[in-house]
Amino acid sequence: MSERRPPRTSAHELERYAGLFASRTRVMRSSAMRDLMAVTVRPEVISLAGGLPDTSTFDPALFAALLGRLPSAAALQYGPSEGLAGVRDAIVKVMAAEDMAVDPDEVIVTTGGQQAIDLVTKTLIDPGDVVIAEAPTYPGAVPTFCSYEAEVIQIDVDSDGMSIDALEQTLLALDAARRRPKFIYTIPNFQNPAGVTMSLERRRRLVEIARERELIVLEDNPYGMLRYEGEGLPTLRSLEAPGPTDENDFVIYTGTMSKILSPGVRVGWLVAPRPLLAKLILGKQSTDLCSSTLAQHFVSEYFAAGDWRPYVASLCDLYHRRRDVILDALAEQLPAAASWTRPQGGLFIWVTLPDYIGTTDLLARALAENVAFVPGEAAYADGRGQHAMRLNFSSSSDEDIREGVRRIGKIVAEQVALYDTLTGHRGGPKAGSGERPAADSLAAPASPASPARQAPEPAPPPAAADAGGEGLAHILQLPRRGSLGGRRSREA
Repeated sequence: MSERRPPRTSAHELERYAGLFASRTRVMRSSAMRDLMAVTVRPEVISLAGGLPDTSTFDPALFAALLGRLPSAAALQYGPSEGLAGVRDAIVKVMAAEDMAVDPDEVIVTTGGQQAIDLVTKTLIDPGDVVIAEAPTYPGAVPTFCSYEAEVIQIDVDSDGMSIDALEQTLLALDAARRRPKFIYTIPNFQNPAGVTMSLERRRRLVEIARERELIVLEDNPYGMLRYEGEGLPTLRSLEAPGPTDENDFVIYTGTMSKILSPGVRVGWLVAPRPLLAKLILGKQSTDLCSSTLAQHFVSEYFAAGDWRPYVASLCDLYHRRRDVILDALAEQLPAAASWTRPQGGLFIWVTLPDYIGTTDLLARALAENVAFVPGEAAYADGRGQHAMRLNFSSSSDEDIREGVRRIGKIVAEQVALYDTLTGHRGGPKAGSGERPAADSLAAPASPASPARQAPEPAPPPAAADAGGEGLAHILQLPRRGSLGGRRSREA
């Protein structure tokens, strides 16, 4: 048996193969969540980082029964690129639950919601084209936009979602520069990472702008059914009134089974104007031919087995409680200078710390204490978000949420004390006031090296702040598990 070759350093490998890489690899970015995954799977690490639903809630007996019903020959075979008919029928049911009427022939089954974003970007974006997104935006979308060399212009969000006034100003500036965005990317419900929801007034205005300017809006709605407070709001697609020839059809809608069933099935979907469907299917065929037929048959059996909505309702109850737990913990552990959002649904809270605390460096300290979060910079294409973090509360127990926030609070308190010592400044009241701050504006100041871009000036290469596209990899070099023996083990 031959010995395993010792790994070479990444720098050495890059030097050897540098001449082979396509130019677009210079602007590729790693995903913050994927970078953290290798660390957060360790049982001693409390992860408030990944957007993981609690899959332990799924009935093991039902899981086994569904697997036993799969048609083995068909489930192990290739399938149509647009997806199996049974899955598209199930997607129609899910969308109907949010008051959207859709024809199964308008649906493309994708390998998760992430592939849906990738397919739209691949189909519409040439290098240098403009994509408008929220600020902050889904951290998984940033690497996708960068990979296709888009120029990303981000519009600040507040407690009512994307600022439509700021969007209109940006569109006017683009008009003056004789430029036009290829699409506007938005997560209207319980936005990832901020947890905020776009108001009805802003939704209506966004749909009007899309119609007036004939602009594509990519509506990403993974969390819409995870509402546990307040009244539901119509989706952008349901507000749109397509004409008989699709002349008013400018919303591309994407959803996923990841948050209402399981991320492991890797089943998402796109609903697009008919003129775009053929090109999107061609893009999918060149990527993976078809999504997993095994997973699709599982989804079909699940929806055929009975009413799927009680399971979603049970998830909402669970996440509601955990949301309250993390809000209480934040109020107890973080200093008065910190603020955070209070989502009415979904999986995330956005925390803003004093501007002298950088959360990327803070993450390195947090990982040494066996707790993880997503630094705010991952949600921006231009270097902002340095003083913010995304926290997830859906996949951790109440005890782990409290302990994880306590560890983060301890590290933040150390940074505040150090700042006070160095500057003679008093950071204000200590943590534990019992209040629940909520940020009215989530606008993040730009770093000196990376000005915030809300107008169409040429962007610096996205990789400038992330040389080599290594993302968070440089702070994830932790001791191996055996050297962490003194740390608390996370409960199963």
